[in-house]
Amino acid sequence: VVNNKKRLVLLDAHAIIHRAYHALPDFTSNDGEPTGALYGISAMLLKIVTELKPDYIVAAFDLPEPTYRHEVYDDYKAGRAEAEDDLVAQIERSYDLFEAFGVPIYEKAGFEADDILGTIVEKLKNKKDVEIIIASGDMDTLQLVRGKTVQVYTLRKGIQDTVLYDEQAVIDRFQFKPTLLTDYKGLRGDPSDNIPGIAGIGEKTATQLITSFGTIEQMYKILVQKEGEQKFLDAGVKQRIIGLLKDNQEEAEFSKMLATIRRDVPIDFNLPKKTWQDGLDPHKVLDLFADLSFRTLSRRVETLFGIKREDEEEGVTEKVDEDDVAKTALALYVLHSDITNPALEDILQFTKKKTYKEAKEVIFKELKKQKLEPVYRDIELPLIPIIKKMYERGIKVDTEYLKTLSKDYHRELSKIEKRIWKQAKREFNINSPRQLADVLYDDLGLSPKNAKRTSTGQRSTRESELEKMKDAHPIIADIFAYRELQKLLSTYIDNFGHMVDGKSRIHSQFSQTGAATGRMASHNPNLQNIPIKTELGRNIRNAFIASTGYTLVALDYSQIELRIAAFLSGDKKLIEIFKAGKDIHNAVAADVFNVAPENVDKEMRRRAKVINFGILYGMGVNALRTNLGTDRKEAQQFYNDYFETYTGLADYLEDTKAFAHKMGYTETFFGRKRYFEGIQSSLPHIRAHAERMAINAPIQGTQADITKIAMQRIDAYIQKEKLEKDVYLLLQVHDELIFEIKSKLAKKVASDLKTIMESVLSVKETKGVPIVVDVQTGPHWGALKKL
Repeated sequence: VVNNKKRLVLLDAHAIIHRAYHALPDFTSNDGEPTGALYGISAMLLKIVTELKPDYIVAAFDLPEPTYRHEVYDDYKAGRAEAEDDLVAQIERSYDLFEAFGVPIYEKAGFEADDILGTIVEKLKNKKDVEIIIASGDMDTLQLVRGKTVQVYTLRKGIQDTVLYDEQAVIDRFQFKPTLLTDYKGLRGDPSDNIPGIAGIGEKTATQLITSFGTIEQMYKILVQKEGEQKFLDAGVKQRIIGLLKDNQEEAEFSKMLATIRRDVPIDFNLPKKTWQDGLDPHKVLDLFADLSFRTLSRRVETLFGIKREDEEEGVTEKVDEDDVAKTALALYVLHSDITNPALEDILQFTKKKTYKEAKEVIFKELKKQKLEPVYRDIELPLIPIIKKMYERGIKVDTEYLKTLSKDYHRELSKIEKRIWKQAKREFNINSPRQLADVLYDDLGLSPKNAKRTSTGQRSTRESELEKMKDAHPIIADIFAYRELQKLLSTYIDNFGHMVDGKSRIHSQFSQTGAATGRMASHNPNLQNIPIKTELGRNIRNAFIASTGYTLVALDYSQIELRIAAFLSGDKKLIEIFKAGKDIHNAVAADVFNVAPENVDKEMRRRAKVINFGILYGMGVNALRTNLGTDRKEAQQFYNDYFETYTGLADYLEDTKAFAHKMGYTETFFGRKRYFEGIQSSLPHIRAHAERMAINAPIQGTQADITKIAMQRIDAYIQKEKLEKDVYLLLQVHDELIFEIKSKLAKKVASDLKTIMESVLSVKETKGVPIVVDVQTGPHWGALKKL
């Protein structure tokens, strides 16, 4: 049968944006604009276009003014928190999105988006040639479903897991027709909208009443009859429920009214004359997506609408050299480090050019204009062949050790699992957040202080929530242990076994454009991230071994970021501590607590260490309080004492922040820039986050630059001394370089490498602060000994 019907998709835009906002991370664009919810609605829109193939699309919005429901019931939606500033900003910005897609918007003061949708459905009910699909983020619109003529496409979980409800699907789920959903809410209420219903009537009872008697009005018609109560008793309804119904007729009818979608909103709706695609300008969408930094979605738009570059449209496919593109991509990263791992599409999108040739010209002109050529030419470009050699060599793995470790850890995991089941007094899936929540909160009656829920309203079992209950029950410690072991197994131990080549080597891919800070990143697998704080994590490093006849040598910059902070800030006291070769944490504790260095105890040193590293990341008083495990007053005092002692550092951090506010970026010692468009944001938390990153960027970026320069100088040394078959750089773990060196040469070469790494900057450039490298050697990574 040929379906000649036109398909109209009605978007409950407000509900989808809200859902996306809570389901997705706090994305921001390159300009610092919050975009998580916008990404969600954009992805949903492209999914709808692809899967549902609509002829027409219309969006409905709520307006901020109270609706008629608020006027009759003060507590309507009273439990909902006020929309956060960046959610409101994204709702407003979404109007640009719908304009770009050519989607008309309908809204009316005093009514909700659902009412707009209900009214459109009502206006089109006699049009036999139109079928309607309502796309929504919640289930309220299911009451509008009619046969297959009006269906609801809703989100099950997140923003990708969708389900399409026709009338039969609603009946299968609720055991009654869509029109009775308002009666269902009238009886059991709706906590999300603060609709009261009848207290004491839950889902099962509401379903039983509706399947037996129909609407609320029909129930009360029967109840007033002479044999009415008996009919309810015959249907299996308990006397207590009959009493509740009798006492709460007004509440039930009022709740039903609140839950009923209006179909008479005074809007002037007509089916669009053109299909949505006829009114679409894909280039307008791509321009908007470029502003929002939606790289992957842009590619989907190009594919979906068959957009070609100008030269392709003329039938001439532009031939590009991959190595050349990689170098231009590297230049783009130097220009704007927030565009990590850039590809050809990013080059074109950033420059807004149609051909690679034009785009390349723009990028290198801009590189010169921004005075970033030295960073590109002297720091980044020479690393390309070095990274290639690291990948080709790979690192040797003791596969037998890995297998043994896997068996031991799985055995231990099974023991912990049984221990958890014993404490729970039943077996359940520990990996299921819902089942775990049932055990912790219902079976064991645990209750974290200020309990949080997930974006879908489920009780959270996140680490931060469990942490609040760690002293309440021994099961919590076991859950932490279970999760740690399982992560080590799934992410590392069992995963590594599949990644070794025929020579038992793993080839991790190192990327010099993988992090906005200038640091290198590692993936497939990530060898920079192996946990080392616990013995269980450290054991994994034992699997990485030296080849026969070789020794592993690790050269690690000691407290490099604190040393950089000292010479960048020019703080005389910090510089003197390092020049004298003192223990920085001990010396800082002595200064701040005003005691002699020999009287500094472990707790004083720990606190000094917390703030020493904390200031590098823009840590404020609140974060300091949490990390110190103290109250706010004490943390504030410690904070004040620190900056009153190290005034040069205090001034430098304030100057860095002010510079970022004025210029929009910060610079490393070598001139690498990082931009912070969010620093001008009107939203306080985005601005504060940008300020913290701005404080850290010159310090961490300088460290990254020093390590990258050291890698080049070492590579030049290897070639000069003709050691290509004797010395291999295997891994870079931020401020640590790991080599495989012929055993007989290890001591001499390690000493040479240490000298190279320590002399990247001159003593004059570091204002006398010595750059120190620690050297460790051994047969495997997990047990290296100081040389």
